Amino acid sequence: MRPPAVRALTALLYLAAVATAAVEALNWWHADEQGFTLGVRTGWALLRSLGFLILVWHVRRGRAGAKPFGLILAVTTVFAVGRLLVPRNGMPPLPGVLAFAALALLCATIVVLLYRWPSIQEYLVRHPNRLVADRKGIKWQEAAPRRPQATGWLLTARVASFTYAPLMLVPCLVSIGVAFDDRVYALPVIVVWFLVAIGVSYAVLFASIFLLRGQGWARWMMAGITLGVLVFDLPLCWWLLGVDGLIRDGGPLVVAAGLALYGMGRAR
Repeated sequence: MRPPAVRALTALLYLAAVATAAVEALNWWHADEQGFTLGVRTGWALLRSLGFLILVWHVRRGRAGAKPFGLILAVTTVFAVGRLLVPRNGMPPLPGVLAFAALALLCATIVVLLYRWPSIQEYLVRHPNRLVADRKGIKWQEAAPRRPQATGWLLTARVASFTYAPLMLVPCLVSIGVAFDDRVYALPVIVVWFLVAIGVSYAVLFASIFLLRGQGWARWMMAGITLGVLVFDLPLCWWLLGVDGLIRDGGPLVVAAGLALYGMGRAR
């Protein structure tokens, strides 16, 4: 039997999934230019609705990983939706501002419940199921990982680092439209940008495996990947998308990198 607080949290997550899609539809309706650039950013923001549904699955099963996943999802949702709210010229529409404020308050409430509510803290302790072999045979059941128990901040750093590649791919795809408009010479750079983002995903996966095992060198490797991503991605956002793109697309990456570095620092 799930505690009442867990059922309330689940309802809020369903509400957040619907609210995210509704706010994005509202921003699209009021946008001055509904072009390729806005379409890519809106599509990426809409994936947050699916993320909240995945988080519901983890919460209902009491998974310990639901807390860091919920934190990163809530923070990046606020940034992903907020960057589409402000138009290039003029003030944002009042309905969009009110809807964004409600969504931000909802995300903040979810984070508080995940990290501060006692009954939810006690419920989110289970580990993923895996194949276990014993004298009775092979069966699929919950099993604690063989690696040392990772702290919550270390898990947060790991989840935050997994967002690097997607946060690089969004401005990379947006830049395709800019390149075909008046910067065809930038297409080779965009291709390299895409390949680097894919490579970052594999590098982060490799480093995170040993990071959770408490390897000191993995912390330095993850920190190096984080700084390298910022040094590589932010100048490209500024060069191809301007200051507006640097804020809209570089800002969420800076926040994710900050959470990863802070999480590794706290985990020490």
